[in-house]
Amino acid sequence: MKRTWNQHVVKQENKTLVLSTIINQTPISRASVAQLTGLNKGTVSSLVSELINEELVEESGPGESSGGRRPVMLLFNGKSGYSISIDLGVGYILGALTDLNGDILEQETIQTHANDFDTVYPTLIKLIERLNNRSPKSRYGLIGIGVGVPAVVGHDGEILLAPNLKWKKIQLKSKLETEFSCPVFVENEANAGAYGEMRYGGKHVKRDMIYASIGIGIGVGMILDSQLYSGLNGFAGEVGHMTVEKDGRPCQCGNLGCWERYASLQALIDEAIKRDMIAENEEAPLKQLMSQAKEDNQSVIDLFEEIGTYIGIGLTNCINIFNPEYVVIGNQLSEAEEMLYPSILRYIKEHAIGFHQRDLSIERAKLGSHSTVSGMAAFTIEAFLLNREN
Repeated sequence: MKRTWNQHVVKQENKTLVLSTIINQTPISRASVAQLTGLNKGTVSSLVSELINEELVEESGPGESSGGRRPVMLLFNGKSGYSISIDLGVGYILGALTDLNGDILEQETIQTHANDFDTVYPTLIKLIERLNNRSPKSRYGLIGIGVGVPAVVGHDGEILLAPNLKWKKIQLKSKLETEFSCPVFVENEANAGAYGEMRYGGKHVKRDMIYASIGIGIGVGMILDSQLYSGLNGFAGEVGHMTVEKDGRPCQCGNLGCWERYASLQALIDEAIKRDMIAENEEAPLKQLMSQAKEDNQSVIDLFEEIGTYIGIGLTNCINIFNPEYVVIGNQLSEAEEMLYPSILRYIKEHAIGFHQRDLSIERAKLGSHSTVSGMAAFTIEAFLLNREN
């Protein structure tokens, strides 16, 4: 019995290896799969046949020959299932329907005017239902739902604390699994953004990256040696709550002088209101301030420079601690790149340790506003492909 179980485990591991190779190298021949995996050709041929029967792999026309008969090429079938990914932010919900390649097929953004859970949750349910109804027919249908939240999230998917949403101890994962009868993944939105940028944010793999999600609050996702770093209990990355001003402004977390109270979109809005630059009920405050800056309003330009300097302070701390290859800035405030980046880059250049600035790239998120939903799609898709039992 033990031997049979071990054989089953080995087969599943080999099958996952073959599938991963096809996904990463598509299109690829059977012979090339055998060469890259180290498995013999008979094993590869057998496992590929199973994957074709499962509609996860399909054959395409013949590829180029290095001598002899042209090989039949293998492709990953990304249309065999779909995932729904959610970026649940403060004041908005972005939902996306993706295929198994992580390509976004449908998306919808809803502005939420109240953040209490009892108001947001029904809106979230209806959004997921609409996206699910738009999904094409496929072998596996909806393979899972991923939700990125600006929160401290436990390993069991419980939202332990979301200061800017004012949520505590919300069992979001179990509620959604009961509602939709499929696997659900809940993760900190900055972690998801970092993972999305690593997986889908360009051809060059970002092995060591700091992803700063700067919206109403600030979260940081860390990719260290190509792995998402989550810390002992999964709570790493709450860098928005490091102190940058002793006895400074009060924060929703209960601390004083947190970085996000000086360098976030909310900090920008609060200061703009205090300085009579925008009305308190301004519908699109960031766009309004960007427009004023482009019209050479010096007071607004100075405010952007002030916020940018504080962003630079926090990022310099991250650079000096982690020595990343990339610093990627995402979420809403990255839209003000033209107004913020000069002061961000200037502060980093003047204050980050010189050795850490070698080979360092600082850039806006390649995926724009889709970093978090793309990361949640990757988590969901990988869990489906790795945990299948056949």
